[in-house]
Amino acid sequence: MLDPRRRVPRTDAVLADPRIAAAAARLGRPLVKEAVTAAQQQARDGLIAPEDVAEAALAALPPVATSLRSVLNATGVVLHTNLGRAPLGPAAREALGVAAGNCDVELDLATGARGRRGAGVVDALRAAVPGAGGAHVVNNGAAALALIAATFAVGREIVVSRGELVEIGDGFRIPDLVESTGARLREVGTTNRTHLADYERAIGPDTAFVLKVHPSNFTVTGFTSAVGVEKLAGLGVPVVADIGSGLLAPHPLLPDEPDAASVLAAGAVLVTASGDKLLGGPQAGLILGDGELVERVRRFPLARAMRVDKLTLAALEATLRGPVPPVRAALDAPVAELRARAEALAAQLPDVDVRVVDSAATVGGGGAPGVTLDSVALSLPESYAAALRAGEPAVLGRLESGRCLLDLRALAPADDEVLAGCVRAVRSGA
Repeated sequence: MLDPRRRVPRTDAVLADPRIAAAAARLGRPLVKEAVTAAQQQARDGLIAPEDVAEAALAALPPVATSLRSVLNATGVVLHTNLGRAPLGPAAREALGVAAGNCDVELDLATGARGRRGAGVVDALRAAVPGAGGAHVVNNGAAALALIAATFAVGREIVVSRGELVEIGDGFRIPDLVESTGARLREVGTTNRTHLADYERAIGPDTAFVLKVHPSNFTVTGFTSAVGVEKLAGLGVPVVADIGSGLLAPHPLLPDEPDAASVLAAGAVLVTASGDKLLGGPQAGLILGDGELVERVRRFPLARAMRVDKLTLAALEATLRGPVPPVRAALDAPVAELRARAEALAAQLPDVDVRVVDSAATVGGGGAPGVTLDSVALSLPESYAAALRAGEPAVLGRLESGRCLLDLRALAPADDEVLAGCVRAVRSGA
């Protein structure tokens, strides 16, 4: 009798299968060949029949040529750092499709001459923040602050409160970031209390500007004091404010979160902010403020190293010009609407131990620390958590009191049916 291992089809024969060839054209030959090789080994080990090698290879292929997987965010954290923070809205995703090919990112189609890169984003930012005379976009918020320091403060002092010398993530710290540009930090006040007089005593001929940093991922309570931008602006030196979260205008649910429009109105000459987070766009750093100062920043040599690509420009402009992005929609969703969605979902899961429960969501992503958002969740047995993460798409909830909670605050209504299908698949053992 012929050894089953000898019946395993050759690699070239499997790759010639029309379905496998189509997958290779879409995903690339190396990725597809790797799946074929793994399926052949399964057949040699007796785990599948030799005639099923092509089917097994196709089943193992990812939908797209990336190791990243789509995840439904049911954690209740609107800006989940491990999930890439802000999800892009439909307008931004469509814009990415335009930018993915050849596009007029630096071309004036009317004249055929070179055009201003990112002009559409600048116009959109100035429309969103009318008090900004100029705008510039770099690759992240840290880059925005570093570029300003390099432009205006090399060999000079930046005055900043000790309580605002924060760590911004992954071990990177504001003092190290600023001093790496060649600027010097002049710390004033104490960790918990800084007064206007502290700034007044520190300002001198070497002062380039006063830096105001919003500690967006923690709060200090109790015996504290800080000086606002409006008072700092009266000291006779420029004030640069790093607001962090990307909020461009006030939001009623986030009264303690600074926004670009208000900070500029209070007297800051430049504001740095995130392009994702509360703004809801792609990762980027925004520089807004005095037109002449922004232009100096844009023309500084280091700006080239921090330039964003056409995909970021397209997604950011579409986020600013398009309909309400998912982050803002999640923040604004009424609790009654979330409850109605949860009850409708529970009704679709008659054979599942599911309950509709009140929940507490958060903003996350280094924004609005301490702010709790009333929400509603589906409560499932704890065992569902791991199984849902292993599904397609993956579903990420949170464990609480021995149950798996699927919070609807950060989940788009359009994904409700997909979520129900994922839960049913776990229940059926699929």
